Amino acid sequence: MITITNLELINKAKSVVKPKKVKHGFTISDCGCALVTDNGNVYLGVSVDTCSSMGFCAEHSAIASMITGGEYKIKKIVAVLEDGKVLPPCGRCREFMYQIDSDNLETDVIVGENKVVKLRELLPYAWDENF
Repeated sequence: MITITNLELINKAKSVVKPKKVKHGFTISDCGCALVTDNGNVYLGVSVDTCSSMGFCAEHSAIASMITGGEYKIKKIVAVLEDGKVLPPCGRCREFMYQIDSDNLETDVIVGENKVVKLRELLPYAWDENF
């Protein structure tokens, strides 16, 4: 299996960022996400920001693509802006990754150009942990 470096994954995420203004001053595709699965496949996604809370994060887009490909376990994930700034996933995305597969608590989340943490560290109390 080919190993993808953090910088390569960051560059893949950045490659899909193509901001476009849409209705009501919102912007789509201003954040890109790249993830690599435990099988070594890479999936990409972009953010869609719209009015009425109908949009979604780049991580959701990439994860949906991964699920479409029949995979559920994320080995490593990153989201970036057009300038390459790395963004940690929001709380909704953190929980979303966990809800897709509880093994994703061991996902390496790139939160800075030279900083990686496990999803478990970003989501210490999963929503259904005590049910």
